[in-house]
Amino acid sequence: MSFLEVLALSLIPTFEGRYAVIYGLGRGYPVSETILASIAGVLLLSFALPALLPGIDRVMIALENTFLSRIAKLYMYYIERVRNKARPYVERWGLIGLTIFVAIPLPGTGVWTGALAAYILGMEKKITIPALILGGTISIAITALPTLGLLKM
Repeated sequence: MSFLEVLALSLIPTFEGRYAVIYGLGRGYPVSETILASIAGVLLLSFALPALLPGIDRVMIALENTFLSRIAKLYMYYIERVRNKARPYVERWGLIGLTIFVAIPLPGTGVWTGALAAYILGMEKKITIPALILGGTISIAITALPTLGLLKM
């Protein structure tokens, strides 16, 4: 059950694998199982989000003239915020920039935001998916190593 719990947590926006691994290790779950579940979450998000984001845009555009227009406006605000935050990294560094942006274990970065930024900025999936996987995995390492006591900050 610990694998599924960590996997489920690793799919939550902003929490993702980087904090799911801390949760699992903190709960005393097996190290390899916790890390694998976190990485599985990164892999699922890295393949699913670039495929799903165009559909979300279509839904939000359809909601603009309904009683749910507030949700659509909030989504559009979030997109603009992501665009401004990620643009310097993505435009200058492409795959490497997106990887770094995703790898930084701070709120407002990560696989969800990186996938959205790549979509908004028109990055190709052949660049986006590897950057999300690599950045998400690096982020897990950045948070797991100190949690395990293998890296002193």
